Amino acid sequence: MVTGASGFIASHIVKQLQEEGYRVRGTLPSLQDEEKVKQLNELCPEAQFKLELVEADLGKPESWEPAVKDAMYVIHVASPVPPSQASKDENEVVTPVVDGTNAVLKACVSAKSVKRVVMTSSCVAVGWGPAALAADPNKVFTEEDWTDPEKLDAYGKSKTLAEKAAWDYVKELPDEDKIELAVINPSYVMGPVINGSQCTSMEILKRLLEREKPMLPKLNFNIVDVRDVAAAHIKAMTLPEASGKRHLVVNNNMWMKEIAQILSKEFKPQGYNVPTMNYPNPILKINSLFDPTIKMILPNVGKVYKFDNNRMKDVLQITPRETKETIIEMAYSLIEGGLVKKAKKYKGPGGDAAPEGEQKAEEGEKKEGEKEEEKPKENGDVKEEKDGDVKKEEEETKPEKIEESKSEEAKPEETKTEETTEEKKEEEKTEAKTEETPAEK
Repeated sequence: MVTGASGFIASHIVKQLQEEGYRVRGTLPSLQDEEKVKQLNELCPEAQFKLELVEADLGKPESWEPAVKDAMYVIHVASPVPPSQASKDENEVVTPVVDGTNAVLKACVSAKSVKRVVMTSSCVAVGWGPAALAADPNKVFTEEDWTDPEKLDAYGKSKTLAEKAAWDYVKELPDEDKIELAVINPSYVMGPVINGSQCTSMEILKRLLEREKPMLPKLNFNIVDVRDVAAAHIKAMTLPEASGKRHLVVNNNMWMKEIAQILSKEFKPQGYNVPTMNYPNPILKINSLFDPTIKMILPNVGKVYKFDNNRMKDVLQITPRETKETIIEMAYSLIEGGLVKKAKKYKGPGGDAAPEGEQKAEEGEKKEGEKEEEKPKENGDVKEEKDGDVKKEEEETKPEKIEESKSEEAKPEETKTEETTEEKKEEEKTEAKTEETPAEK
């Protein structure tokens, strides 16, 4: 059984389990959500056994016993959705996560059929926050480390306390009720979104592709592919040596600027103006006075959290995927899934041009007066792969400029275009200097 089956990680677990021939039961807070039910049923069309879906809500402890009935393994991924607005009372975030975990574990014991529970925790519960690096900024955290929950924000505290509660609960069980527990502690999870809905993991790429901010904070992420995380859960479900252990599932550290450069190289030719320059620290600190999101990340600016993944590779036998491909595939899945708007120049993962009908429709929209999408500016850190592409684009735009010069009404727009061109030239001169500087490591 997989709890919270429609989630970003859980949907990949369900898919891989079905592909391996398991009978799978997934839980949802409500079966009335037809879109989620449809998405889950389409994850593995060739599955040997049809996916069974049942209702179970972390806020309703009584709903878990019937959901767990007759299950041999339970993979607990579900986590309550945090309040949409930042809450002053952290218990609104922490308590539901801890109580929900206890409810699932109690149901597993009552079922008498459950052999092992695999729980999704986080690397945040292993080592996170400036206090964790205070003694040694270069420390490499292992499964033996624990973060002090009092030094974490509400999310980190909820993950840490929920995992601690799980270990304590299992440890205190009488022999006749004993069940096994294995825990997966992933880092920042990226990769293809197959559940068709919003998730926290997509926020960074979404903001970069949509150019939410003109510059980037100097943040470092340890990234791991969602498919590797799913595979780790399944390995931890059956391997004898996984029982009673935590497992850091992590891969490469990468600066946000490096992530942006990967996206820019792939998507700039397709009409996405990805920012690739870092905020100067003084400006970032000033912005934090007015932006609560920046204020929240400020303590981690410039910090690098490193984790040991030997157990992932040696015990679970997971060889992590290439991080660059993880990022690119996630970005395409967001665009293809409608979670990020398709740019007019978007060609897709296969490089195919947009259908002729779509192109004509877009041209019609322009004629109706819709403001033309601004062309991406040059990013100092990313070079154009083909100078010929730029020249070709300039040649294609010449007839439009000639047409505009014939009309008096178009003069203000032409002036604006010329000003933008001058600004772009100035920006290219400035950013060309930064092109020689490597991304932070």
